[in-house]
Amino acid sequence: MNRPQAELTLRLGPVANGGTMVARHEGRVVFVRHGAPGELVRVRVDEPGETDRFWRGEVTEVLEPSEHRVAHAWPAADPLGASGPVPGGAEFGHLDLAFQRELKSAVLTEQLQRLATVDAEGLGFTGVQPALDEREDGLGWRTRVAFGVDHAGRIAMRAARSHVLVPITEMPLAVPAVNELELHRVDLTGLSRVEVAAPAAGDTPLILVVPAENGPAGDKRAGVAAKRVARHVGERASVAIVTQTGGAAADGAGALQRVSGRTWLREAVDGEEFRVTGEGFWQVHRTAPQTLTKAVMELARPQAGQEWIDLYAGAGLFSAPLARGVGQQGRLTSVEGAPGTHKDARRNLHALPQARVVRGRVEKVLRELDAAPYGVVLDPPRAGAGKAAVAAIAASAPERIVYVSCDPASLARDVALFATRGYRPVTLRAFDLYPHTHHLETVMDLVPARGTDQR
Repeated sequence: MNRPQAELTLRLGPVANGGTMVARHEGRVVFVRHGAPGELVRVRVDEPGETDRFWRGEVTEVLEPSEHRVAHAWPAADPLGASGPVPGGAEFGHLDLAFQRELKSAVLTEQLQRLATVDAEGLGFTGVQPALDEREDGLGWRTRVAFGVDHAGRIAMRAARSHVLVPITEMPLAVPAVNELELHRVDLTGLSRVEVAAPAAGDTPLILVVPAENGPAGDKRAGVAAKRVARHVGERASVAIVTQTGGAAADGAGALQRVSGRTWLREAVDGEEFRVTGEGFWQVHRTAPQTLTKAVMELARPQAGQEWIDLYAGAGLFSAPLARGVGQQGRLTSVEGAPGTHKDARRNLHALPQARVVRGRVEKVLRELDAAPYGVVLDPPRAGAGKAAVAAIAASAPERIVYVSCDPASLARDVALFATRGYRPVTLRAFDLYPHTHHLETVMDLVPARGTDQR
């Protein structure tokens, strides 16, 4: 067999998990970016090899467009007609928002059926819904953005599935407060990464900068760059350096060195304030905290005197309303492993005597519980909870489990694991908290399979 040509003409099939469309060429699957089901397109294949099980490619020309194709929401990220790589992060930007949600619904439905033998429609699923107060154009939602820094010291973003950095001057998916900082006007030489967090409620943004290299010389160059950033933004934002202590800063192993302002943020949800450290986790979409809290509480329905556990609790977004729901006669245990975020939760829940905050691995904390909880809420990382955590949750025998997930595949795998432990899903809701990307957020509740759902 001869090595295939670099460009192919393909008819695109259904969407796959990850935001690509599935096509076939001579029996081999090709995952294609920036297309739509049913389109006839020219595709540039990424380094095709004779022995590869599948290929990946990108649309370079649309011969027969989908009726759902529109002008790209972020023109600089549109690969059609581009002379070089474009920034990633808006892989559905060429499709209308309603159709984007149809594709996300299809992925969620397929993953649950294939990996967990679960019928989404049977759980009352009617499709992916927009976030609360979503803009009609699906832009201006990201409150947190991570940028790279190219060899010339310019702010940049990586191209899809690549280490290539593409300089940018604006990021339309971000809230206005991020773009208004105009960091593209600053020489960032000496830095490898810049992260910006701009609270939705209007609190002062925080800029975290990461040195480009380890050691005293790298620290010095990063310090000079951080001061340039601080002078540029003035009082409009705080600035801190992520110092590396025993690991890569991007992996959350760093400490923060204040340059200007403060190293934490103030977030507000439905009138309740949360303190979040600069490296701590918080939902990215500007109304995701309200959207998810509403959905979680509608499924959990905590009652006075009950005991609930909030796993992977972060700064306490769900812990606070759960604690208020169980009242002082009940108890809420908030479990978080990251040290900085654990401290955030302690601060945010200190006024609720029924709430206790525990730092540690989910499996270990659950094994050491002194009472069986009525309910469990979990919001694990993208990889999901996994076998050990699912086993530990099921062993604690809760009457209700409310699972928040940002990945359909990991959700489906965990639901299958819960089924082997005697739990079945009852309700499924999904939200488009990442417009113009393939990502979505889901909220599901599960109950013991032994009986009917008692609300």
